[in-house]
Amino acid sequence: MRLITQLLCLTYKNVTDNKVQKFSIGSISLPDESSPLFIAGPCVIESRAMAIETAEELQRISRNEGVRFIFKGSYRKANRTSASSFTGIGDIEALEVLAEIRQTYNMAVITDVHETKEVTLATPYVDVLQIPAFLCRQTELLVAAGESGLAVNIKKGQFMAPEDMALAAAKVAGTGNNRIMLTERGTSFGYHNLVVDFRSLAKMAESGYPVLYDATHSLQLPGAGHGVSGGERQFVMPLARAAVAAGVDGLFFEIHPDPSKALSDAATQVRLGDFEKIVKQLLHLYRCVHSLHSL
Repeated sequence: MRLITQLLCLTYKNVTDNKVQKFSIGSISLPDESSPLFIAGPCVIESRAMAIETAEELQRISRNEGVRFIFKGSYRKANRTSASSFTGIGDIEALEVLAEIRQTYNMAVITDVHETKEVTLATPYVDVLQIPAFLCRQTELLVAAGESGLAVNIKKGQFMAPEDMALAAAKVAGTGNNRIMLTERGTSFGYHNLVVDFRSLAKMAESGYPVLYDATHSLQLPGAGHGVSGGERQFVMPLARAAVAAGVDGLFFEIHPDPSKALSDAATQVRLGDFEKIVKQLLHLYRCVHSLHSL
């Protein structure tokens, strides 16, 4: 046990020795030694009722566990395996659902943007803009997101070396906006498979920006489900725990009241009813790891 503690302490110290850019998103401070940032919500806004049900449960967990959430929901899914896949309920309708959650539950919200014109469309409704992994090199999109003044979460491309994410962040920072997060979501490993290289968390941390781990997208099997992405949900907790032990500042989960009926990412979304237990475990581990920093 002492050896494990020493190894955790050394890993965490190596990651946190780098000076991390600190900022806030509403009442959320990042990074926060007392709690990881949790970004959680459905893959896509399928309906107002489903989104509200999810937000209500996140609010309940927040009160019980003393953690703060950023509600995640794509207002439109632009990257789909098949042209017949569900893309959304309508841009404005979905953005208004996000705005309602933001106001009703006093919860920050995040959504994906795919083109510069979407930045202008989405900015009034949300607190954070997310750059999808496939678009993390798109200079004009990154610059537009930075110029919005909102915090920006950049997903690491499945094809990207982790150290190159500092260059993506620099495109946003060049606008004068340093409220930037970098998120690991797996690396292509042959066809229809992803693997997580946990060295990437430390390498991205060298950029000076907070690093998150996407615990659900990293378990996708892209295009492996006969026109949809497959996945290996059973590995969510082992890899999420490993990411916390490695020193991440936050975690990203897609959650759904009934993943079997989800219209996107059904194979990897976590069941809403299971999420509080997951939060409890990861919060406990996060505080344990951070307590080692003083040893």
